[in-house]
Amino acid sequence: MRKLNKPSTARGTLKDYVSYLLGEPLHARGSRLGGIISITHDSVNRFLLREHYTSEDLFNEVKGKINLEGGLLSVDDTVIDKPYSRPRGIIDYYWSGKPKKVILGVNRITLYDTDPSGISIPVSFRIDQTEEGKSKHDYFKEMIIEGKEKGIKAN
Repeated sequence: MRKLNKPSTARGTLKDYVSYLLGEPLHARGSRLGGIISITHDSVNRFLLREHYTSEDLFNEVKGKINLEGGLLSVDDTVIDKPYSRPRGIIDYYWSGKPKKVILGVNRITLYDTDPSGISIPVSFRIDQTEEGKSKHDYFKEMIIEGKEKGIKAN
């Protein structure tokens, strides 16, 4: 579950952040969120660093909005480009399909539940951490098993 390091002073809230991710699942950026809710990019970063959200928090937020039966589970990974960073921690070199080359960035892996009417909602995520020694497929399997344990009965 979510662990708070200290009381939040950020103007953004969990509801703002989750609403943004639901509305912008493919091109989510802190600077874009900041522009939408009129806060600075640094405020978004401080908010995310302070709060430590987990995949469990995301699922708890969306479970009342999804149909748990008869949908389809799909997985997508997105490399968030960080060209001016150094490889360390979650920042590393990953293959990116858009430029069709290896780039320096953060690899976010997202599990989506698409209901029979075609509405797709993120229900789980992972940040690829090289030091864990897992492949993208290992993360995919973890998230699909986790989704089924939470009651998602997809085809």
